Amino acid sequence: MKKPMPESEDEWKENLTPEQYAVLREKGTEPPFSGEYVHEKADGTYACFACGNPLFDSSAKFDSGTGWPSFDTALPGAIETHPDTEHGMVRTEITCARCGSHLGHVFDDGPTPTGKRYCINSVCLDLEEK
Repeated sequence: MKKPMPESEDEWKENLTPEQYAVLREKGTEPPFSGEYVHEKADGTYACFACGNPLFDSSAKFDSGTGWPSFDTALPGAIETHPDTEHGMVRTEITCARCGSHLGHVFDDGPTPTGKRYCINSVCLDLEEK
């Protein structure tokens, strides 16, 4: 369910926990194996916690062993990708296509036919169970 969009960073801070704000709005990363959705197996749709934009179907989720929820495909038009060269690495950042919040990164080492591993921070997600 889509949420109203805050009009300022102050409003984002009011609507998110400090950890969510640090990850979603400041491009942080939660510690591995700490998120509530790492081992989640329920059926449903994972949405952006910040704005409610549907991002991933639970059928795309797999256990990557990395400590973050991983998916092999995103819903059409749900995400945007951006080059990320922070921390001396070359990666592809994923942001929500609706609100621009940071979600995680995508890698080309996934075990399914897509070859993708969308590595997402749990605090960025809100599971809407079927």
